[in-house]
Amino acid sequence: MTHPQETNPPHRTTVRIPAPRGQQLDAWFYEPVGQGPHPAVVMAHGMGAVKAGGLQPFAERFCREGFAVVAIDYRQRGDSTGWPRDELSVRRQREDYGAAIGWAAAHPKIDAQRIFVWGTSFAGMHVTALAASDTRLAGAVAQSPLVDGLAGATKIRPSRSIPLTAVAVADCIGSLFGRTPIYLPINVPPGQWGVTDTPDAPFGKQLVTPREPEDWHNRLAARSLLSISRNRPIRRAASIRIPILLIVPETDTQAPVAKALQVAELVERAELHRIKGGHYDVYEGGAAVDEVLGVEVEFLRRHAGIAK
Repeated sequence: MTHPQETNPPHRTTVRIPAPRGQQLDAWFYEPVGQGPHPAVVMAHGMGAVKAGGLQPFAERFCREGFAVVAIDYRQRGDSTGWPRDELSVRRQREDYGAAIGWAAAHPKIDAQRIFVWGTSFAGMHVTALAASDTRLAGAVAQSPLVDGLAGATKIRPSRSIPLTAVAVADCIGSLFGRTPIYLPINVPPGQWGVTDTPDAPFGKQLVTPREPEDWHNRLAARSLLSISRNRPIRRAASIRIPILLIVPETDTQAPVAKALQVAELVERAELHRIKGGHYDVYEGGAAVDEVLGVEVEFLRRHAGIAK
């Protein structure tokens, strides 16, 4: 599919956004043509991925459609600050989204009344939670979304989840003594040691490998796994009052489909779109990327009040 201005990428600058505890988020800021103020999309990637690993096609398309875009790397990941590297904290990542939303709301070229949040895969938990709690948002988009950390954890077979948990506990104990994290590879071929060894994991690794130089190692500090199952934003889904678009694959091997469908039923203004294929088919290189982009653009433009 060819889009307008495809050979002329939208203007992008790299900015540093202040984050809690004196740290900084590395972010791409895309500014559309025109006077503004513009509606905006704040976006981040899923578990273990960085903005250079697949967010660019979405950001560029949204910008061409009239949206400012703020695409961030979470703290401790990518080109953002924070230590130890590649440690995942659900609480901190959600704070990072909040900091980026605040930065966008204060920007003179952005309409603070038309800010949308976008997330993919693991970030579906953040999007669902923010849609229920952040009054600054006009809408939300979640694709291949994980919406229940406990359900995601139980999806891993016991022969893998038990040793992963043992390593996570050991790493957590080590962290109390200031030890370097024990790192786990994230996407690995079936049968190999790592967090995810589903049949499509190698394909997923290929799609989220950065296209531009950025600090990325396909790894996760093992201690990170202990914070995931406690986070269950699906329990607050019924309190979501803003429009939310859920892009749910028919055969998702990683994010439990039933829970995403449950969110669509619980939220009064939810819009559900099912795609054929699996967890990674929403990305560039996947079978459904053009379909997904079309649906997301239509949702964003309609709720931002942009004429066709």
